[in-house]
Amino acid sequence: MVASSSELPSSGLLLLLRAKVGVTDLSSQIAKLSRSTSPAKYPRACTALGDHGEESALPTLWDSLPAIAVVGGQSSGKSSVLESIVGKDFLPRGSGIVTRRPLVLQLQKIDEGREYAEFLHLPRKRFTDFAAVRKEISDETDRETGRSKQISSVPIHLSIYSPNVVNLTLIDLPGLTKVAVEGQPDSIVQDIENMVRSYIEKPNCIILAISPANQDLATSDAIKISREVDPKGERTFGVLTKIDLMDKGTDAVDILEGKSYRLQFPWIGVVNRSQADINKSVDMIAARRREREYFASSPEYRHLAQRMGSEHLGKMLSKHLETVIKARIPGIQSLINKSIAELEAELSRLGKPIAADAGGKLYMIMEICRIFDQIYKEHLDGVRPGGDKVYNVFDNQLPAALKRLQFDKHLSMENVRKLITEADGYQPHLIAPEQGYRRLIESSLVTIRGPAEASVDAVHSILKELVHKAVSETLELKQYPTLRVEVGNAACDSLERMRDESKKATLKLVDMECSYLTVDFFRKLPQDIEKGGNPTHSIFDRYNDSYLRRIGTTVLSYVNMVCGSLRNSIPKSIVYCQVREAKRALLDHFFTELGKKEPKQLASLLDEDPAVMERRSALAKRLELYRSAQADIDAVAWAK
Repeated sequence: MVASSSELPSSGLLLLLRAKVGVTDLSSQIAKLSRSTSPAKYPRACTALGDHGEESALPTLWDSLPAIAVVGGQSSGKSSVLESIVGKDFLPRGSGIVTRRPLVLQLQKIDEGREYAEFLHLPRKRFTDFAAVRKEISDETDRETGRSKQISSVPIHLSIYSPNVVNLTLIDLPGLTKVAVEGQPDSIVQDIENMVRSYIEKPNCIILAISPANQDLATSDAIKISREVDPKGERTFGVLTKIDLMDKGTDAVDILEGKSYRLQFPWIGVVNRSQADINKSVDMIAARRREREYFASSPEYRHLAQRMGSEHLGKMLSKHLETVIKARIPGIQSLINKSIAELEAELSRLGKPIAADAGGKLYMIMEICRIFDQIYKEHLDGVRPGGDKVYNVFDNQLPAALKRLQFDKHLSMENVRKLITEADGYQPHLIAPEQGYRRLIESSLVTIRGPAEASVDAVHSILKELVHKAVSETLELKQYPTLRVEVGNAACDSLERMRDESKKATLKLVDMECSYLTVDFFRKLPQDIEKGGNPTHSIFDRYNDSYLRRIGTTVLSYVNMVCGSLRNSIPKSIVYCQVREAKRALLDHFFTELGKKEPKQLASLLDEDPAVMERRSALAKRLELYRSAQADIDAVAWAK
């Protein structure tokens, strides 16, 4: 049916979408095919778009692209019909169940050259001996099912290139049977029916129902199951075999004219080679000629001869499949576009593949670390949540901790008297208890070290928590478990060093306040004489409660002043030593060590899960396929 290069983009290449063969650039192939009449010399096209998708869990067009499934009972002549369409003996033969796995058969018309076949499971191996093709189908079946009579739903994919075929893809299914024979489980009858049904019940499946003419059509297994899934016969093609073997005085005219069982499409009769012809290896081309002569010379079928025979069957199926695919191009385009978007999104999530050379690996690690560092900074700067917890330490936790120190209780009357008395030693002070003041102030201020240290630790915990968040949010680190651990550990080690420096600096602030008291504060204090005190009083009178209370009040005022100052300076110290440094140099030490690593050590950091690598590779190939198919189908759509 497809004889010219102008027809090939719409029928030939689109039909290639159905097969699982090798991959190349489909868009460039269209351009070539439009200028040439020899598509066979170009690389094979479009592989996994036609797979089932059950095992790989990758996007598939299996349910969207039309397929032709060949259905029939055992010994109904299925194999002979397929071989007649192909024009070659290539299918295993024998008694009982012979087809035990689905065979996805892609026919590709070439204009010149020798006929050959290729299997998907044997890429780069070309079969020119079709007896070897038959043996390989049998051997591949045994590899999956063992040398038994078991069946398997895993398909075999075979492409045949020949000038004597039309562009067509067929799925040969195991023959329906009514009883299990020796060596088969009792469930074999139902298992085969379930397998056949799983193919033909899909709305996009075209059913090629094979029925022998020498049996009552009412008992036809193919008609029975096709009627169940396609009751109106809208996607069923009826093929009547063994017409030449009917009893004398009977014919199949009523069936072929659609009077016995009407389908949307005309019935087609075929005359297959006899077993004697098969044994004698009668040439298939000669067999087709004899088939044409049979219908043309038979009085019963002469008026139907133009639409009888396996050659007409192949052309009609090819034309119908072309029509169906063209009608469904918009839907297929939409599905391909959606699948491409899904593939690109998943590939983006999986990240880039690992570089091959040491320099590339080092750059990749540095780039991943840069992404992590940026995410970490975003947490601190408020672009992402978490950084506000640092401010909460300064605005709530530190003031609350300082308040809990309760300086007024520390400066109770008893404590003031005790420290003032101890400070005098064996001689009471003459003018003012300076040493007592100092001891009271120092003993109060030193307690601020606790809240200051706690603030350093609290900010450290927050910064460490943000490291873990940033690690988990850096998608690139998820690819490489070892690098993820190394980066996390390196960041936490840096934070530990920053915490130690921050603790030293922050506690120095407290120690500085203890080591030097602000003189101006005390100079501004009113003197006793100005307060109406009596300078003639004995020095020992100064130890009375009123005097001690005033000392406690004075010290409390100074401590509160210093505490207010530290409340502002402690956060500055912490931010400078921890937060600022974390933003500036979190991974500096890691980068220094990274530069010293050998290529093997760099490779060990990029220890991606093999399953992820395999998944990425499969997705990349599938994406290439879909983009090629997109270009191919878009070209066909425009050509319309």
